[in-house]
Formats: sequence, C-alpha cells, structure tokens
Amino acid sequence: MAFIDTSSKSASTTYSKGNPLYIAMLTLVATLGGLLFGYDTAVVNGAEKSLVEFYISKILDPSQLTYAISMITQYKILMSLVILLVFGIISGQIVKLLGTRKGLAISAGIIAIVVIWMISFLKKPIPTEATALQDTADAIKGFVIASALIGCVIGGALSGFISRSLGRKNGLFIAAVAFFISAIGAWKPEAFNIFGTLDVYSFVVYRIIGGIGVGIASMISPMYIAEIAPANSRGKLVSFNQFAIIFGMLVIYFVNYFIAKQGDEAWLITDGWRYMFLSGAIPAGIFIILLFFVPETPRFLVLNDKEDKALKVLKKIAGEENAPKILEEIKGTLHEHHAPWLSYGFLIIFVGIMLSVFQQFVGINVVLYYAGNIFRNMGASTDSSLLQTIIVGAVNLTFTVVAILTVDKFGRKPLMIIGSIGMAIAMISLGFTFYWGQTGGQLTAAQGYAALFFMLFYTAAFAMSWGPVCWVLLSEIFPNSIRGALSIAVAAQWIANWIVSLTFPMLNDNVWLTEKFNHGFAYWIYGIMGILSALFMWKFVPETKGKSLEEMDGLWKKK
Repeated sequence: MAFIDTSSKSASTTYSKGNPLYIAMLTLVATLGGLLFGYDTAVVNGAEKSLVEFYISKILDPSQLTYAISMITQYKILMSLVILLVFGIISGQIVKLLGTRKGLAISAGIIAIVVIWMISFLKKPIPTEATALQDTADAIKGFVIASALIGCVIGGALSGFISRSLGRKNGLFIAAVAFFISAIGAWKPEAFNIFGTLDVYSFVVYRIIGGIGVGIASMISPMYIAEIAPANSRGKLVSFNQFAIIFGMLVIYFVNYFIAKQGDEAWLITDGWRYMFLSGAIPAGIFIILLFFVPETPRFLVLNDKEDKALKVLKKIAGEENAPKILEEIKGTLHEHHAPWLSYGFLIIFVGIMLSVFQQFVGINVVLYYAGNIFRNMGASTDSSLLQTIIVGAVNLTFTVVAILTVDKFGRKPLMIIGSIGMAIAMISLGFTFYWGQTGGQLTAAQGYAALFFMLFYTAAFAMSWGPVCWVLLSEIFPNSIRGALSIAVAAQWIANWIVSLTFPMLNDNVWLTEKFNHGFAYWIYGIMGILSALFMWKFVPETKGKSLEEMDGLWKKK
C-alpha cells in the first residue's frame, strides 16, 4: 500500500478546480474492490454451520469411514502444502529484509524445519478414537472456513508485483475476475471440481481464488484512489475504502439473513449456503463491467513513459488548463529513493509487523467470521444469530465512521490505546459470561443479553481504533525510502488473520476446553492480547498526528 504523494500545494489547488464528480465516480468504482473485500471475507459467517453439517460432520459418522479417511488424508496434504507456501512467502520477505546471503541462509533453515514438520504431520495415523476424531474435525473446520485467507496471503504477496508490472487498473480487474470465479465455484464446487479432490476441497480452492482477489484489492484499491485523488482530499477519499470494506460486510450479513429466511434448516444445509456465495457474483460482475470505463492512474502511465495518455486522464480529472502543470509535478517526483529496509534499524520493522499482528490477535475476525457460531453458543437459533450478526455489522460501520472523523483530532495513540483497553475488557467479560453463565449448555436470557452487549462493545472498540487507525499508522510510519518494507507488515497481517481464524474452532469447540471453560477460554486469550496491544502502543509506537514524512524520517533516525 505504498501511497506516494505526487502533489505539491499548487497541485492540490489546481486539482480542486478540476472535475470533482469524475474523481468521485472513479473513487466509487475503486472502492468496489474494498466492498468485495468485506463481502467475500464475511460471507462465510452465515454459511459456516451449513458447511460443517454438509461436509465435515460426516467424518464423525462410523458408517462414513471411507469418506473420513479420504477427507483427513487430503486435509493433511493440503495443509502441508499451505504451510510450505506461507513459510515460503515469509522466507521471501526475510531475503528482502536481510539481503541475499543472510536471508537465504535463514530461509533455508526455516524451510528445512517446515519440511521436517510436514513429514511428521503426514505420517501421523488417522485418528479413530472419538475425542481425537472430533479434534481433527475442528481442525478441518478451521481450515475450510479460513481457506480464503490463504489466498489473501498469496494475493497480498503478489499485489506489489502486479501493480508495478501490469498496472493499478489491471490489478483491480484481476481481483474482480478472481471474486467472480470464486463466487461461481463456491456455489457448485462439485460441478466445477477440476482438481481431483473431494468436493469440500474443491470449495476450498475456489475460496482461495477469492482470497487472492481480496489480497490484491486490499493493496491496489486504496492505491488507485490515492493516485487519482487531489492531495487536499486524499485522506478522506482513501478512507472510503475502509468504509466500503465494512459496508460490504454489512451487506452480506443482510443477504445471508434473507437467504436463510427462504427455507428451513435442512434447506439451508443442502442449498441455502450455496446462494450466499453465489450472491457475490453480482457485485463482482458489476465491478468487472465498470472497470472497462475507468482509466489507468496518471502516475502509473508516467512511470511507463505514456505521458500522452497520462495527460488525457489529467485533463478529465483536473481540467484542460491545469493538466500540463500537474503532469510536470508528477514527473518531478518520479525519482524515488530506495534504501535497504534496515536503514532505520529493526525497530520500525518490528513496530510495523506487531501493529499488523496485534490487529488480528485481538480476535476481530473471530467476530466477523464466526459471529453466528458465537451467538448459537449463546442459545440463539440460526435466524436469530444471523440477525444479531447484522447488528454487529451496523455497530462496526458506525464506529468506523467515528474513527474516520476523530483520528486527526485526537491522534493515533490515544484512540489505539483506548480501543485496546475496551477490547480487553469486553473479551475477558465475554469469556467469563460463558464460563460462569452456562446452564445446561445454554445461556439464560439475561446472560445472553450480557454476552451480546460485550460483543457489541468489543466491536465498537475495535472499529474506532485498531480497524481503520492501524492502517493509518502503517501508511505513515514507513519513510518513503523504505516504503516497500510495508509489504512485510501486510504479509504479517494476513498470516496472523489466517492463524486466528484457523485456530478458533480448535479453541472454542475442543471437548476438554469446553468442559473446563464452557467456550470462555478463547475470549480470554484475545482479551490478554488486547492488554498486550495497549502496552505495545504505549511503549513502542510514536504519535504520528500532524507529522510530515520528513519528520517521521528524523524520528526513526533518532531511535
């Protein structure tokens, strides 16, 4: 997400005399990438229970032994390949960070350890005892539900190359096509199973394809907006991408709810979930069509010696009179200075990585992906759980707007620390609500309302702090000369997201943990992460409010 300010004060002024309606339309098209980001990652929330019943619960049936053996065997193979891929991406980032000689030596050691683990993992016998089989089913559930995030890691890793070599517009087009293919494939994974796997893993592959689209859009959508927006409104226009992500989540929560209302529980398990995924083809198709009518960004065109085309775009954006002046200013900023990523020491890299990791380890995507599961643990029916999920989405959207309106007024650190404390209180309280409040496996009405309150309080605390403000910090703390190091933070974020989403079913549904803690254990873990994130913000992260990039440069040099 390397947004490079290509406008001076005069450029800002001349832009403001241009065509704001045209800029707004381009921004809206680009934010469809953000909307599909939210839509595609949150769709699984409503389908999670049905997917488990349709595909995974069968392995617990003694009469389905052949199916269980095939599912567990293929899971072990696919999980091994995914782990190898993820650590391959991590190794690539280490090489960029430390240089070829040191980086390759460390990476070789990491890959060797991963290969040894893979051999051990693949050799493990298939469990037959009931508890062990249930634990394996929980692991497969996490793998299937979080499968899109594997694609996000891949797409995030590829997005920098795609944006540089193919362009911002073509990058968005690739993302849109990936979204469309994923929606169709996840709808009928058995009909489009060209992979030689069980149908559930055909579904996983199509979800990974959608995740690649998410990973690409997560970087290129805001980049496109930043490069066509005037400097005096760039922050506001780029922030609409975050708003679009949350709005996309809220839209799919409504879609899931209304689809679920079209039939009974049995229909939802066999067919209803399919239409939840298929619905994503509509916004993806609209996105594909609209991208034919938007231009490439002027900056990319100038970088590729297409000044005539860049001038045409600038004339549409800023007007005939101002376009040549802005073109010259863009050309004047193309001398990008690159320095080794450790030029400012390891602390800035550490801060970037930990901001990303804490944003996920506080547990937000457990709420976004598994909210229906959580509400069912409270005793809600499927319809009620989906309706409550809509409330969570509305709170998320509302408090994201609060963050957008206050981040420049109150500063980054205060919002982040207050948000961390709020999330910690909410998650620890939610854990105790489950731990103390279970009565015969269900919550009483009063306990259910308390749990819902803590869930909404947590969502509000995250949405006004670590949701949008974390991205503001990440875009500010890296000086221009090492802006490429941001890719490490982005990769860390998607990997942390995947780890949390993969492990939640293991923590929440594990038989022993459930007997001891009544579904409360996982939330205590996320609450502790909230406390640690507050301490991290207080101790290591500088306030960036009102500081120019040059001032940030000096700040890190002092450290």
